[in-house]
Amino acid sequence: MNSSLKVLITVIFFAIAAFGQQPVINKVEPPSWWLASALKPVRILITGKNLQGGRVETAGAGFSSTNFKSSPNGHYLFADISIAETVAPGNYEFTLVTASGRSPFHFEIFQPLPQTGNFQGFSQDDFVYFIFLDRFADGDRKNNDPEKSRGLYDRSKPRRYHGGDLQGAIEKLGYVKSLGATAIWTTPIYDNNDQLDQLEVYDGEPTTGYHGYGPIDFYAVDEHFGTLEKLREFVSRAHQAGFVVIQDQIANHTGPYHPWVDDPPTPTWFNGTRRDHIANNWQKWTTMNPRASYQTQRSNLEGWFIDILPDLNQNDPEVEKYLIQNSLWWIARTGFDAIRMDTLPHVPRKFWANWSAAIHREFPRINILGELFDTDPALIGYFQRGRRGHDGIDTGIDTLFDFSLFSTIRSAFIGGQPIRLVSQTFAHDWLYPRPEVLVTFLGNHDVPRFMSEKGATISGMKLALTCIMTSRGTPILYYGDEIAMDGGGDPDNRRDFPGGFAGDSRNAFTAAGRNATENEIWNFTARLGALRRELEPLRRGRTLDLFDGEQQMAFARFTDDNAVIVVINNAKTSEEISFDVSMLKPLVAAESLTDRLGNVEDVTLVSGKFTARIPARTAAIFTKSNRPPASSVTEVRRSLKD
Repeated sequence: MNSSLKVLITVIFFAIAAFGQQPVINKVEPPSWWLASALKPVRILITGKNLQGGRVETAGAGFSSTNFKSSPNGHYLFADISIAETVAPGNYEFTLVTASGRSPFHFEIFQPLPQTGNFQGFSQDDFVYFIFLDRFADGDRKNNDPEKSRGLYDRSKPRRYHGGDLQGAIEKLGYVKSLGATAIWTTPIYDNNDQLDQLEVYDGEPTTGYHGYGPIDFYAVDEHFGTLEKLREFVSRAHQAGFVVIQDQIANHTGPYHPWVDDPPTPTWFNGTRRDHIANNWQKWTTMNPRASYQTQRSNLEGWFIDILPDLNQNDPEVEKYLIQNSLWWIARTGFDAIRMDTLPHVPRKFWANWSAAIHREFPRINILGELFDTDPALIGYFQRGRRGHDGIDTGIDTLFDFSLFSTIRSAFIGGQPIRLVSQTFAHDWLYPRPEVLVTFLGNHDVPRFMSEKGATISGMKLALTCIMTSRGTPILYYGDEIAMDGGGDPDNRRDFPGGFAGDSRNAFTAAGRNATENEIWNFTARLGALRRELEPLRRGRTLDLFDGEQQMAFARFTDDNAVIVVINNAKTSEEISFDVSMLKPLVAAESLTDRLGNVEDVTLVSGKFTARIPARTAAIFTKSNRPPASSVTEVRRSLKD
């Protein structure tokens, strides 16, 4: 029997089975849309029973529906809905019609949020604080109800829900602001599985979706974090406090318990099935290999993440449409300012081009931060907007994480390797279309904490923080790094923030609740945040390397009318460093420079030459002195005393 005949028989079988049965609607996705959207028409996906051969009757003038497609088993129906500009906001009743009956459903048309104060994007002017939502602060203990959570909530187990939520994040906005941060990124808020995950088990312990990366509903907020209304409040309150907010989104996969996995809307919705799929081989570089055949790329693009997370097939036009609309809907419904997109290299580049074009068309100021977990700058640059690859595709992804710099920062400031490795990393900036907008960091939720690595010290962490806060790009700080939190590999790197939860023995959100070392690194981080906000060259200045040593580096960040000099000594001994700064026009008239971190005495420039002794494992940030010329801080103090 040929395949066409099999399909025909299947369709006839389900049609006969459904005959005479009333259509049942369980879900409509998206559940709403907004007026004046650039995307026309909206493609809705109706989930239910007995939907074979269905069509949608719209709610009257201003609406029309076309392009109906139902699944053979009658569980899904796709339809295009056109919305005229004359339609008023409201909740409209549509009707799904089959040969066996009619079933009404509601579809909301909402007023779009104002452009002012929403959809702002982030830039190199920002300093981003990354909140792991479940582990940051518990503001609503009702979310932790043991009966409702079905055993998912247990703070004694590192892979269960611990209670952090959107209300907790709202309550800590002032704390985040006190560090000098101007942007917030949180882990995903999608609804995850409501039972223990028996597919992903570690040391006999099942896991949960506390991290948010295993969606079972792309249009719902996880009840452990709050509601859609609470999410909108969080974004609004953050905007009022002066933050931009970055949403963590997923387009590569679903959670293993998503209803689609065993009952997909189309035969090609996923790459493979639960019983017949391939695992991801993590060979990200194959996507930029001009010699590659698809069979050498297939495992990276079609493989199931950790051999568990079902891989969505973005080459299916229905999947592509669904994912594009989902991204747009979250932004429009909440006012998010930017997107952090998960697992970038495991999705076809053509999809990213189409998806990013839709985002930028609808929300021109929104920008996209892509995660490509690889240290090869050529591969990172290959995916950034402005670079057309050998495949002829520009992904449209505005910026990416600088994993290359992350790697060398840890090698130098933890492992004691030459700081020259950091300089050499920056020397590869020519590979990026826009290196100035890359996102820099010294840790995140997928790697061991900085202070848990062998050889890590507080002095080394200060050097690393200085590097990312003064170099090109937009720095991100992982929650807890401002108090030098420990934590090994996942999930140990996701410990609860002390003081964010009922019963905690101390409150590290306050100076009184931190120990001396924690306050030292907290104050240092906040000082860097304040300097970055004050000094425009640290955010938007051009960069000029002034000294490249084995364990010392110096560079200038400068604009037409201002310059800042950053000096880092990674050696275990103090070192005298000397270099010429006469080419920096903003410093031509300067006679002395002051270290704004207070680690080095004032430096007197002699014939445009900078010479200073930098203490062991110390950084300095020099600006023009705002005091009478003096050869040292001691002389200044003496003159003031006299």
